[in-house]
Amino acid sequence: MLKLTPFILLLIYGLVMYWFSSWRTRQELDQRSSPLADARLKRLTDRFADAVGVKKIAVHIYEIEPVNGLAAPDGRIFITRGFYNKYRQGEVSAEEMASVIAHELGHVALGHTRKRMIDFSGTNAIRMALATVFNRFLPGLGAIVANFITTLLMARLSRDDEYEADAYASALLVKAGIGTDPQKTLFRKLDKLVGMGGGAPAWLLSHPKSDERIRAIEENEARWKLSPEG
Repeated sequence: MLKLTPFILLLIYGLVMYWFSSWRTRQELDQRSSPLADARLKRLTDRFADAVGVKKIAVHIYEIEPVNGLAAPDGRIFITRGFYNKYRQGEVSAEEMASVIAHELGHVALGHTRKRMIDFSGTNAIRMALATVFNRFLPGLGAIVANFITTLLMARLSRDDEYEADAYASALLVKAGIGTDPQKTLFRKLDKLVGMGGGAPAWLLSHPKSDERIRAIEENEARWKLSPEG
């Protein structure tokens, strides 16, 4: 038991750090967001609500410029002002914006925000343990090597979550009668919208590349069509 004590302490430290980060995120979102009031998008989210059997789906605008959507630790769904402006300017359709909301709903429904707490605390403990080991053989470099390894691990876990949320969104879009075309067309323009060029290799990215996400969506569609229930 004594041998496990340092690892347990590292896990607790990771949980505390994640809780503090989540608390700061909630404070930021509370101070810089407001309910989304857009009749066209509401008609689409109402179709999502009917599909999953809830009264309504609330969406908020987060007042920052980067193009993004997010699911908060408390389950709220946000679209950034920068993303909403792209929609208002006609660069993104209402159905494409709805596909982003469906994706974030997937993160909530699949418990990814809670899972990230476990992932964060676990990888933090692994990072500290690896740094201790590597420092014995690579003095001064152990922490760098440990950070690189755990960054790869976190990126892989994050990409898996994104694929799962994409699949949930696809199923929801189909059930709501919208279909997956807006999801795929958004991914085709996403790199331009967020200003990404090519940059980091795929194994270091926290999100899969757009063409890989489109391929996964199409593979899901083909599998669903072949399934006895579909």
